[in-house]
Amino acid sequence: MGCLFCNIISGKTPSTKVFENEKVYAFKDINPQAPFHVLAVHKEHTKNIDELNENNSHIMSDLFLAINQIAKQENLDKGYRVIINNGPAAGQVIWHLHIHILAGKDDLGPMLLK
Repeated sequence: MGCLFCNIISGKTPSTKVFENEKVYAFKDINPQAPFHVLAVHKEHTKNIDELNENNSHIMSDLFLAINQIAKQENLDKGYRVIINNGPAAGQVIWHLHIHILAGKDDLGPMLLK
């Protein structure tokens, strides 16, 4: 079966694309937590932040530069939140490094519930 996000990137699994360039693919989350909820994934498979090193550190810059473009494309001028869940305790359930982009509310609420 392989990685769900790799299958989405390759087109084997359907998604609603929001953005794509040669390095990053972004698509709508199937269980949105805000009016705008998109996942940005690098086309180079990396399990999570723990697998980053000097040889693949470009993954993070590629992702954040894409997020900048997505924010402009989608007119997220009121602001947006970016979230990375890293590991099981943080709620990571898909083992392909990805960034959640949430927006579309005047107040996205607290960063963490008490």
